[in-house]
Amino acid sequence: MQTMSPNIPLPTLRSVTRSCRAFPRVLPAAFALIACAAAFTLMSPPRAEAASINAAFKGQAMWIWQMPKTEGGNIAKIVARAKKADISAVYVKSADGSGAWQQFTKTLVKSLRSAGLHVCGWQFVYGSNPTGEAKAAAAAKTAGAQCLIIDAESSYEGRYKSARTYMKSLRKRVGSKFALGFTSFPYVDYHPALPYSVFLGSGGAEVNMPQVYWRDIGTSVTTAMKHTWRENRIYGRPIHPIGQTYQSPPVSDILRFRRLAIAYRAPGYSWWEWTPTSSKIWTALGRDLPTGSPADDPGWPVLTKGSKGDSVYRAQQLLASANSQRLTENGVFGSATTRAVKEFQAAHNLTVDGTIGAATWRLLGKVTVAAAAQRSLAVAAQSVPRSATLPARRNELQARR
Repeated sequence: MQTMSPNIPLPTLRSVTRSCRAFPRVLPAAFALIACAAAFTLMSPPRAEAASINAAFKGQAMWIWQMPKTEGGNIAKIVARAKKADISAVYVKSADGSGAWQQFTKTLVKSLRSAGLHVCGWQFVYGSNPTGEAKAAAAAKTAGAQCLIIDAESSYEGRYKSARTYMKSLRKRVGSKFALGFTSFPYVDYHPALPYSVFLGSGGAEVNMPQVYWRDIGTSVTTAMKHTWRENRIYGRPIHPIGQTYQSPPVSDILRFRRLAIAYRAPGYSWWEWTPTSSKIWTALGRDLPTGSPADDPGWPVLTKGSKGDSVYRAQQLLASANSQRLTENGVFGSATTRAVKEFQAAHNLTVDGTIGAATWRLLGKVTVAAAAQRSLAVAAQSVPRSATLPARRNELQARR
């Protein structure tokens, strides 16, 4: 287990949390449906849904890992720099696993909010003690946070039962209306066993916050954002992308990320992390951007017989809500799923090919959203999809290490 050193470059959310356990707690009708689908906007989410989310997820935000290393813990300096860079919210680490961090206090939250900043806590979760993690998470609300962001990554792959237990326990503690965000790997298709569908499902987080760290992934801003949007839009939650200010990205990348977030109609976007952000990048964050055109449609995942993973599990959940026939939700696209897809397609005048592509995804999301919203966390609460045993294709955020 690594210990932190000022000579080690500040890592990402992912590598940070690897050392967190050793890190001490820091101080201070068919035609109508078809018409509806045709009118469905290319980007996720619909404007009405985005408009309803907590203000802390809108605009531009910055993540804070260690308060003592963030402007020396000086609240006045934090506020001044944030406002100059058009940062409207800060996401401060409030817990790691089942341990609440002492830096996230009522005094801190009150000071930041009094100065006009929105404040959320964020917690890295492991899944080994979901009830204890939920208790630690809820402490952020007690301290006055406007929202909590759940960061679940490699250690949560395959842990569907833990995810359900965590979400159920957390909602019991903070209430059904308290604002939650969820952040994880941006490429859902690389992580077939990660329970995105639980964290972003009924009773879960209202906002999806994928970590689009393009330089870490080893690709361009444009490619990373397109891949991320294509794979994440199926969960039907507003997408609030997280960009990177570490690894010295050029200012042109920062501006490109901001333009694309707006073009994809994200309600807001944020940056990891405060401490390594250079003066040039802080200036770029505050720069006015010209009005641009909507982004091109990034496409949708294509699922067919033989596909496996949480994307299939998500599709099966939607199909089970829409179709009359019983469908086992197991994350494996087999004959039963093919029949269910064809039934849905036939019922809604779509091409009956048994493949879930753009047209079927769009209509599934529109037709079944109301029905799916009624499905509680208790549905299949004891089941673990067969796809939960699948290994990750790749950890895209460690490609260049």
